[in-house]
Amino acid sequence: MNPRFPALCAVLLLAACAPKRIPGTELQDTDDTRAILGVMERYRAALEARDAKAIQSLVSPKFRDDGGTEDVSDDLTAENLGAHMQALFQRVQTPKVEINVRRVEVRDDEEVAFAIYYWNASWRMPGLNARPQQDSELEQMVFQKVDKEWKILSGI
Repeated sequence: MNPRFPALCAVLLLAACAPKRIPGTELQDTDDTRAILGVMERYRAALEARDAKAIQSLVSPKFRDDGGTEDVSDDLTAENLGAHMQALFQRVQTPKVEINVRRVEVRDDEEVAFAIYYWNASWRMPGLNARPQQDSELEQMVFQKVDKEWKILSGI
């Protein structure tokens, strides 16, 4: 027997036990991860289509986002999100959005998940500036299971 055979078997066994990854990512290939990525892709597509109703359909009834400020008057909720997005989309032209998901963590016991993502967006706002605008940032989106479906709880 070749002395390297046991070492080779151990390596193959460890490789077989490693979690499957979604091709092209470091994300674990699970039904929940794929579902969350699907919600994020529908969100990205709705932003580019300037479709406030589609975005509204992706959020949890408990959705809340503080917009990064302490001022509660600019907080978004499930109730005011549609009107806010509609007003925003009337001023924005040709939005382009890229989302690169870096990590997804699902907490089964709480039916909550977190996605860390990097977004890069460009758009035009002729009423504000003649030049195209752009922004990018590392963000966290929080999800909640609602009737066995992942919905956005915050982080848009």
